Amino acid sequence: MVSRRSALLMGGTGGVAMAGGGAWLGKVVAQPAAAPAAGAGIGGLTTPPLYAPSGRRPKYRRASWSQQFQSGHGWTPGGAGTASAEANDKSAFVRGTQSVRVTTNGTGKQSYVRKTGLPAMSLTGKMIRLVFRVDDVTNLAKCVFYLGSGSLANHFAWTHHLHSKTSANYVQSGEWVTVHLQWADVNAAAGTYSIGASGKPSTKTGFTDMSFAVYDNAGGPVTYRLQAVELIPDTVSVFPKGVVSITFDDSHKSIHDLARPVMDRFGFPGTVYNIADAIGTGSFLTLDQMRSMQDFSGWEMGGHSYANAVHTASYPKLTAEQADDDFRKLREWLVSNGFTSEHFAYPHGAFQKTSDGVPVDQIASRHFTTARSIISETIESFAPAMPYRLKALTGINDGTGIGGTALSKLTGAGGKLDRCVNSGDWLILCLHKVVDGAPKTSTEIGTAGLEALMKAIEERDIPVLTVEEAMASYT
Repeated sequence: MVSRRSALLMGGTGGVAMAGGGAWLGKVVAQPAAAPAAGAGIGGLTTPPLYAPSGRRPKYRRASWSQQFQSGHGWTPGGAGTASAEANDKSAFVRGTQSVRVTTNGTGKQSYVRKTGLPAMSLTGKMIRLVFRVDDVTNLAKCVFYLGSGSLANHFAWTHHLHSKTSANYVQSGEWVTVHLQWADVNAAAGTYSIGASGKPSTKTGFTDMSFAVYDNAGGPVTYRLQAVELIPDTVSVFPKGVVSITFDDSHKSIHDLARPVMDRFGFPGTVYNIADAIGTGSFLTLDQMRSMQDFSGWEMGGHSYANAVHTASYPKLTAEQADDDFRKLREWLVSNGFTSEHFAYPHGAFQKTSDGVPVDQIASRHFTTARSIISETIESFAPAMPYRLKALTGINDGTGIGGTALSKLTGAGGKLDRCVNSGDWLILCLHKVVDGAPKTSTEIGTAGLEALMKAIEERDIPVLTVEEAMASYT
């Protein structure tokens, strides 16, 4: 009898059977890098890596409805938190010849770019794509998108960015960013709209009003620019029940000894993001364990850092050249040991600029096809909005009073798994160490908790794929 996972891997999504009983999806041999063109390079890094990404990035999803804020767009900047605005700003844009520019007044009140009275539209099977920029995030508090009717008397809301003073932020100063908003992420409703106990919205049709809102922290003004609001096919179009990727950071031996046996019983694979020079030492995985997990259980062996010291420090503490060198050594180590994953996770989720001002995610793109963060303001979509800032839910544990993300927030009614299966998303879970008994820190999960998580996923019939497999499903 063919299992559900085997059927998924072997048919319809590009599965390839391999001798010895292994099953792989989108397994790609690492590609030698081509010589760079004159003047090419990121942050002055012109020496090509030995192994460059194969280019299997997700296809760009074309919009079924699009507002790109060109001449005559008809949207209105405003709100009690707005100091000034230019609806047709030609000083900064990434499409056409203009965008909308707004500056808040430093009071913490809502500032927005809004349109009401649009022809009624349906968002069944759709997600919202936003393209925007914040010139300086120093005083940014949050970004919210409202969708509704009746001049927004009835609305749903997505808080898609909460700005942190300490952690890596999806939205950084002076960068154009793309955000996808799915139904699985809607977090508020008003008027005649509501969100059910399982996370389902009361309606997905009849919307006539949209509002992109920004709130400063009342410590000073923020200038933001809106380039596009669009509707595109959502994750459901590829994965009707959503999809889960179970990832483990840091190469702990417990991934092999405790997590693998639990997940083998369910036929679920995982993705391990590895620290190369920790392998074979102390309480870390060995090469033989990594190969066994890959070859006999279908796990993916990705990269986390080459040097353990770099993992401890994180890439933003390095120069661009130092970061690039660690990326290069990591990818070469993976390939030379038979691990051809092109996927990476940032130590501590940190992808800010290096000490000499080069964005770490741009350096990652020289060596890997995706890079995962630990940002979870919204859950990842399929295809991802920004493949080098993949979102993931971290700190998942079954402990008491140790912080992190309580397991019940995934497995309980209306939790992340219910929203995944009912509305669709790509739920990337980030785990670290597995323990027998009760966990003592938020980076640990007990074997009982892991078993409960796997059972909850199986009961909802959500497919579980490695990051590599998920990306290969839409490239």
